[in-house]
Amino acid sequence: MSEKDFDVVQMRTELHEMPELGFHEEKTSKYVVNKLKELGLNPQTGIGGTGVVAYIDGTEPGPTVMVRADMDALPFVIDNKPCSIHACGHDSHTAMLLALAAKLVGNVKKGRVKLFFQPAEETLLGAVRSIEDGVLDDVDVAFGAHVRPIQDIPDGTVCAAVRHTSSTFLEVELKGKTCHAARPHLGCSVVEAAVLATNAVNAIWMNPGKVWSAKVTAINCCGSASNIIPDHGKMILDCRAQDNPTMKEMLDKIKRAILNAAEAVGVEATVNFPGGIIPAAEYDEGLVAETAGIIKEVLGDDKLAKDCGGGGEDFHYFVQKKPSIRTAYIGVGTGVTPGLHDPKMTMNPESLRNGVAVLEKMVLNQVG
Repeated sequence: MSEKDFDVVQMRTELHEMPELGFHEEKTSKYVVNKLKELGLNPQTGIGGTGVVAYIDGTEPGPTVMVRADMDALPFVIDNKPCSIHACGHDSHTAMLLALAAKLVGNVKKGRVKLFFQPAEETLLGAVRSIEDGVLDDVDVAFGAHVRPIQDIPDGTVCAAVRHTSSTFLEVELKGKTCHAARPHLGCSVVEAAVLATNAVNAIWMNPGKVWSAKVTAINCCGSASNIIPDHGKMILDCRAQDNPTMKEMLDKIKRAILNAAEAVGVEATVNFPGGIIPAAEYDEGLVAETAGIIKEVLGDDKLAKDCGGGGEDFHYFVQKKPSIRTAYIGVGTGVTPGLHDPKMTMNPESLRNGVAVLEKMVLNQVG
């Protein structure tokens, strides 16, 4: 093994050329496995589907510290052709974890480091299925990282916590009664139910001191002809809240608003959460403070950025499913532009070296 073989920029370049969607990361997983074997590690495959785990053991008793990187790309349609693009930086996260592994081999004294390359973060199911496969069973501490756009923190800086919000989407199935539009009293219109439900959601009041949002993003209630009242319809809502109690309160109010609005016009409504409800970040604030100090120590005082937020992340299922875990999750400023999830996303891969350096110190503070 040479240091060049585990250069984070080179590995990110290679991974960027093999984007794969969630639960289909076969090439990426194979790449990861081969790299881990080069380090003399014994990777385990099939975690959560296509995930990979490997351990670096110390010689003394201590905690199990898991460092997690997601691997999947995003789906796009370019020039009418479906394709996959690493437009959220998961190629960067995988490269950083591999580079970190190379630095940690031979330097773990207490406990063990668990390297977890997670599938399917973008599907909102990758962490859940990995948990079902036991990925958390032996974990005491969990760390994560994500590249950040220029809107969040400057290129070259690192923040000690990305304050992800809770997020979910609702699918609402509407069932009414069809009839001729000349005799609307004989039917129950799902169109009217969708309109009333939208207005009811928009009329919800929540604590203005909290950050939350609920948006109807799709309504499909098309009848088979222009003079037929439709009896089937569907709505989709995007919902976000800064913390988990606020999300619970908001979803309770949304469900009540939609069901009552539909019932008012004789329509049956069913509310589902196909992607689950992504928890908001709940970090160990002692670890966050420690991480802030590490960023200053490793990179310099001027490289510590303010915590940033927004977006969802299935990393936070870890604490929800195993509350005893202590977690921290850094944001790595890489000048992402114009933004995450943009097919034309660009970034400065050289700044990934900052993320690797900070993660190395974070881990060694626990097991070194």
